[in-house]
Amino acid sequence: MPRPFSQVDVFTTTPYAGNPVAVVLDGAGLDTEEMQRFAHWTNLSETTFVLPPTVDSADYRVRIFTPVLELPFAGHPTLGTCHAWLEAAGTAERTDVVVQECAAGLIAVRRTADGLAFAAPPLVRSGPVEEALVQRIAAALNIEREAIVDASWADNGPGWVAVLLAKADEVLALRPGFVDLDLGVVGPYPEGSDVAFEVRAFLPKDGSTVEDPVTGSLNASLAEWLLRTGRAQAPYVASQGAALGRSGRVHIARDADGTIWVGGGTVTCITGTVEL
Repeated sequence: MPRPFSQVDVFTTTPYAGNPVAVVLDGAGLDTEEMQRFAHWTNLSETTFVLPPTVDSADYRVRIFTPVLELPFAGHPTLGTCHAWLEAAGTAERTDVVVQECAAGLIAVRRTADGLAFAAPPLVRSGPVEEALVQRIAAALNIEREAIVDASWADNGPGWVAVLLAKADEVLALRPGFVDLDLGVVGPYPEGSDVAFEVRAFLPKDGSTVEDPVTGSLNASLAEWLLRTGRAQAPYVASQGAALGRSGRVHIARDADGTIWVGGGTVTCITGTVEL
């Protein structure tokens, strides 16, 4: 049957400069195998399926798939799905926030001057990374161990390990080999720059390393780490995707209660229907 469909570019206001997500706006009646098959076919980093919520406090439910597996949460699909849902005349129970239900729980999304922003979910794993793994990461990144200033688990669902380099230029210069875990790398720009950090995300896929253009979940967990350790002050803007010819911008803010918000621009690039 034909189902409404959008492809949304996230963390940008310029089409084709951010990270795209495919959104099937009516996933009712599709089973997991059918959703996974379609996500594999789109071959985007994520494809989402909008469903009726199962709890009264949520406005909609979403299932999030990579080409090979389902994720409990991911950042840019959250913003892209919310954008598509609102554009398709979705009506939230509250005027100030949209509540998304996903496998990781309820995620609040709010409108800001910089675009939609989601409340960062809690980390499921944090803390220091064992030295043997840090050395393995350095080898995979083709850099010396001493180039890694610090490393931390930063897992809010996808399983991120984060490493800090001394400079943004060092992050941009990376030419990794095979990376066998979900790895985020961050480095600061000089004070007074337009953006505070450069971020890159490397993941294993089919025996090789792929790079995600702009990554909401990683930026959320990086923000928790960088703010907690005093390496960043909110609000700040992170750049991601430059190494791939993109110009993603991720806006980080923090409320007085400590809630971290991760946001950016969203723009629809494709609309229509899909036969599923």
